[in-house]
Amino acid sequence: MNKIPWTSLSQLIAQYDYFLLDQFGVLRDDEGPYDGAAEALSELRSADKHVIVLSNSGRSGEFNADRFTQLGFGRTTFDRFVTSGDVAFEILASSGSIKAGLRVFTISSGGDTNLADRLDLATVDDAAEAELVIISGSEAERIPLERYREILEPAAARQVPCICTNPDIHKLFGGINVAGAGAIAEIYESLGGSVRWIGKPHREMYDVAMRAWGNPARSTVVCVGDSIAHDIKGAQDAQLASVLVRTGILSDASESDLEDAFATTGAYPSFLMKRFG
Repeated sequence: MNKIPWTSLSQLIAQYDYFLLDQFGVLRDDEGPYDGAAEALSELRSADKHVIVLSNSGRSGEFNADRFTQLGFGRTTFDRFVTSGDVAFEILASSGSIKAGLRVFTISSGGDTNLADRLDLATVDDAAEAELVIISGSEAERIPLERYREILEPAAARQVPCICTNPDIHKLFGGINVAGAGAIAEIYESLGGSVRWIGKPHREMYDVAMRAWGNPARSTVVCVGDSIAHDIKGAQDAQLASVLVRTGILSDASESDLEDAFATTGAYPSFLMKRFG
């Protein structure tokens, strides 16, 4: 920990031109914006910096941007959202392997079937009937993981392919960590099912974001996140600088906890920040 320097927003502004910012845990939680987050985005824009919010959300970037601005973030303070849902749509729509009308079973939050709808797939309510499983969200705050196991078992037994558009193992709910969509996808793998993971830390997310900017020099880009396994590892694998904030899922982690997580993932941030702002 002592070897990883602390930084500030002003120092990052002086060093980088392009910012890939995680949404949950960096700029907001499930209840609303963090103090100072909207002002930090405004400061980046005033300094002529480029900002993409890079989110492991199974929903579209447009949906996320609209919700983000409704929370009080200025629409002109960021370039766009790049979500794992959008990246999954791009990959699947161009693959030729996903045909309209394919029967799909979706696990999400709030009954969201956005990806299936965009691909013109037929949503079914029973995994036993599915030809494809999509895991885009979690309601583990009210549905036990064992229940998710029971729900998915019929599809895994038939080797139905699965797409996970939100690899996050944990999510924030009511200020505490609960199991995220990635934890449910891990259950599917443990049942013998095959999962295609789309989202941070996987490279496609970063490639899409970099292309949106015209592929700037990687030395000019910094990623900011609260997850070592997703934000920091993803940045490291994409050869990008990273900042780990001490808000979000690691807000209560001790230095020993962080050291263990760094060693387990093999991922280390370039800098640390108490919060983004």
